[in-house]
Amino acid sequence: MGVGLDVVGWVSAEFGLELSTVDEVAHGADLRARLWRGATGDGARYAVKVSGGGTPAGLIVAAHLAERGVPGIAAPVRTRDGRLYAERDGVRLSVVPWVSDLRALDGPMTEAHWRSYGELLAAVHAVPVTGELERLLPGGGDAYPLIMAATRDVAGRLRDQADSGDPLVAELAAVWSANADRVSTVLGGVERLASGRSGPAVVCHGDPHLGNLLLGPDGQVWLIDWDDAVLAARECDLMFVVGGVLAFAPITPEQERAVLAGYGGVDIDAVRLAWFLAVRALDDLSDWTRQALDPTASPDDRATAARIVRGLVSPVGLVTLAHTALRALDGRR
Repeated sequence: MGVGLDVVGWVSAEFGLELSTVDEVAHGADLRARLWRGATGDGARYAVKVSGGGTPAGLIVAAHLAERGVPGIAAPVRTRDGRLYAERDGVRLSVVPWVSDLRALDGPMTEAHWRSYGELLAAVHAVPVTGELERLLPGGGDAYPLIMAATRDVAGRLRDQADSGDPLVAELAAVWSANADRVSTVLGGVERLASGRSGPAVVCHGDPHLGNLLLGPDGQVWLIDWDDAVLAARECDLMFVVGGVLAFAPITPEQERAVLAGYGGVDIDAVRLAWFLAVRALDDLSDWTRQALDPTASPDDRATAARIVRGLVSPVGLVTLAHTALRALDGRR
């Protein structure tokens, strides 16, 4: 990221914070960003992020929510002149208090944590949508035509490259072939149900899985990484609760009940839930397969991407969840 990455000096110049230590953190799937845990001499800790892509919308949304008293939101630290981030050569630097070392993904989560998770989502969804947020945030799922096109493109690439001699490509081609009917069903469901996805638009995190949830004592939780924030029906977030989205971290019925108890009374719309699940399934499947096919990526990165693809089509994977939800809708008709 051509800024020299003198993170300590940059943070000092822009934010007035003198970091005595910085340790890079490997969590996250954004290849255009790097994250450090920094500490000042008095022991205060910060998440220091340098990003070469996306927009600052996540920082603006997090600041907006924190200013309105939504619990579990770490407000970004402002620069010396009051901005939410600094920028050089198209690269963005942001600083947020480091609130916890423990991700929910690494657990264990108590029942109080699960309830707090629901309470936090409810508080986010209850924040009034201002004109600024309407201008700033995209609509959840609006990119679905591009996602469908990307899915079909990747499927075609796998067919064309199946005999390339690359064992990983051959394996992925076999995985897609074995799941072709399910992928076709999901594609058809996204197209068929697109007109029924609309609902009251609220601020949604867009990616509130357990890797973006941090745990504190006494059931306290924080929701971090707002880069995928959108305006959408609440099902865009709640799909991460109803069964979960991560194949390696499914949410049990007991945990789901605890989250929804914290959330409060909610009538989850089955059509919207199935639609958002299906869009996310196609997006993840096509994107991770594309990364696994990238000849310029390292063997380790390609293997990791392929492993995630296998998880997506596993019995607890997102493609399976979306397929099951769509079939359940068909059974009601």
